[in-house]
Amino acid sequence: MTRPIRWYDYITFNVYFLGLTTLSQTMGLVIPLLVQQFVGEAQKGTYFGTYRLWTLMVALLAQALFGLLSDRSRLRWGRRRPFILAGTILDLVFLVLIGFTAGLEGLNGFWIMFAVAILLQISSNIAQAAEQGVIPDLVPEEQRGRFSGVKAIFELPVPLILVSFTVGKLVSKGNMWGGLGVGMAVIVLVMLLSMFIPEKRPQEAPAAMNWKPFLRLVMMTAIFTLIILGSGQAVQLFSGLLDPQGSPTMLFISMGLFGLVGMAIAVGVGVWLSVQAGIGEDAKKNPSFTWWVVNRLAFLVGATNLSTFAVYYLQGRLGYEREKAAGPAAFLMLFVGVFILLSALPSGWLADKFGKKRMVALSGLIAALGTLVAILVPSLPVIYVGGVIIGIATGLFFASNWALGTVLVPKEEAGRYLGISNLAGAGAGAVGAYIGGPIADYFTVHVTSVPGLGYMLLFAIYGVMFLLSVLALSGVRENK
Repeated sequence: MTRPIRWYDYITFNVYFLGLTTLSQTMGLVIPLLVQQFVGEAQKGTYFGTYRLWTLMVALLAQALFGLLSDRSRLRWGRRRPFILAGTILDLVFLVLIGFTAGLEGLNGFWIMFAVAILLQISSNIAQAAEQGVIPDLVPEEQRGRFSGVKAIFELPVPLILVSFTVGKLVSKGNMWGGLGVGMAVIVLVMLLSMFIPEKRPQEAPAAMNWKPFLRLVMMTAIFTLIILGSGQAVQLFSGLLDPQGSPTMLFISMGLFGLVGMAIAVGVGVWLSVQAGIGEDAKKNPSFTWWVVNRLAFLVGATNLSTFAVYYLQGRLGYEREKAAGPAAFLMLFVGVFILLSALPSGWLADKFGKKRMVALSGLIAALGTLVAILVPSLPVIYVGGVIIGIATGLFFASNWALGTVLVPKEEAGRYLGISNLAGAGAGAVGAYIGGPIADYFTVHVTSVPGLGYMLLFAIYGVMFLLSVLALSGVRENK
């Protein structure tokens, strides 16, 4: 960019993140209800877990691929804008198709919706991968902090407020098309504003295509996916050995312990093999990095999936009928998001003052406390309080955990090492949903005397995963 930064660049460079989060939050309300409609109460957790696993893995690879392609773009409009435009147009097509699947029934409806959702993940990541390159492309290094601050506002509190007061209310009243319409309107508006980004066609010739990082990511993703599949199948096989007529307390303990072990194995073994595939023999020289990724993934398994299953949890725990749970679920995410932002602001200073590792450990303990509060009493205000506590912990974690990671990796290879953390981000949703969904379904079918017991157990497992993330820090040696 040849001209100086102007005030509206802060908006046009970052506003697309508002659309991305609005779209994600809208799907977080719509898709669980569609899955429930297609497969019924007894199997909704299992099929929703399948949806989460495959869409997240596809999203991870799509983002890496289109980031690589947009880096090399020499199109007339510049590197990023053509991909943002193309991704948005495709988003609109697939969002309309998602809406039409609401008129379908049974497993055929689920698999058609699933296929369209996979395509939607690809299209949205065409645009997201390009958008993430705008600030590095155009903003001077000394001003990137300010631009990133504006990005954080567009990415978190603004869309959460918007979705809570619009999409959440519409979907809770059964107006799914209205909710999708809001999402489509927002993504179109932010795309149009993004077209004012002052990009120009790069003049220099692109470097030779280097496929090695992408192929390495494909291998890591394949390994991680197989481990998640294996752990999920083991949990389902174990549930078949239990006597469904036995004591609900013993079933709760047995399924809880095995589900926790399954998730812990998926996290530990998945991270170890992924790090080995990603950085090879160098992993042995820096075991603290591997334990840092384990800590990150274990925490995110809890944080990500508490929000993922919020609609189902409110249905089971508080007795909300299907769509009516969308409204309070959206407000719950609003509380969580606002307090993530509020706690993230001072957390960098706290990490520097008291120690990064200490703050990461504190965040895990606070998140576990918030989860306990959320499942302790069947009361919406109490659940909101639990959400606030989890939000505070998550904001503290995001800043302090990333700060810890940056001091554990070799400076000259920071990109290669920290890129593995993207697998942790996507893998968290896959681990928690694919393994956890069938656990909740088991109690829906076999233990009807305690409504919502399966989702209470699932949330309890996520709470223990927060504690395991703290335990993983024992393997981390913080560089001074």
